[in-house]
Amino acid sequence: MGLRPGRCYRRHERPYTRQSTRVPKKGYVKGVPRPKISEFQLGTKGNYTNSVFLVSQRDVQIRHNALESGRVMAIQHMDKNISKGGTYLFRVRTYPHHVLRENALATGAGADRFQQGMRMSFGKPIGTAARVRAGQKIMEIKANGNDINVAKMALKKASYKMPTPCKILVA
Repeated sequence: MGLRPGRCYRRHERPYTRQSTRVPKKGYVKGVPRPKISEFQLGTKGNYTNSVFLVSQRDVQIRHNALESGRVMAIQHMDKNISKGGTYLFRVRTYPHHVLRENALATGAGADRFQQGMRMSFGKPIGTAARVRAGQKIMEIKANGNDINVAKMALKKASYKMPTPCKILVA
């Protein structure tokens, strides 16, 4: 079975993490997978005149694979369309700390004989997500002069991968 759709995890509710004082070994989530994001900062450090931000318009959880695919889209667009000799600095400003879990249920013939249902339903970790508030900056591109329009288009393409409506701010 593949990955569950993102709509299963995008709601920004109170996180439930098991905290056990009587049995300490049950007080944490075991086996958290590493986030797919390989790099949080790319480009050349330097003095840039402008910054372009991708800003969330809702409280939402963004899975690590959505952050990675948005990063890849933005970097590809910047590398392909930036002016000759131009440089930029790209940053992902959120980190996927929140652990997503799944209580996998069996399907098919005979599943009712060995399935536990909701007994011990804490779930196994399947990934991580960044908890983002409305108005929080998700990604940032710093560029000079003429490359601001390229940076705005790159973040617009990255916003298509996010599970929330986003706006683009130029500072």
